[in-house]
Amino acid sequence: MQNTRLLRIYTDEAAYFGDRKVLEVVASRARDARLAGATILEALIGFGRSAHQHRRHVLESDRSVVIEIIDEEGALRRFAQTLDDIPGLGLITLEAVEVLGGAFMRADPA
Repeated sequence: MQNTRLLRIYTDEAAYFGDRKVLEVVASRARDARLAGATILEALIGFGRSAHQHRRHVLESDRSVVIEIIDEEGALRRFAQTLDDIPGLGLITLEAVEVLGGAFMRADPA
């Protein structure tokens, strides 16, 4: 498991790609690519290079979102390259992780 990595993609709830939220498109593509697992985390407050502060408002959701995907490094690097057509993505990072327990395997092809 030395090659296990964590891909993090920073975006926000209000980012859309066509008629779908960016976070949904990325998660769907990760599942279609049969990556081992993905989780979408919602931040209470966040900001990036633009210094625009994202937070939940009464009538709209504009929180920062982090999409975490775990798999082997090569699979994650190939997947990240497929996201070039999606506007609204922020920072994308890749870091080594050590899997200490639980099942780590690719999703079933079914």
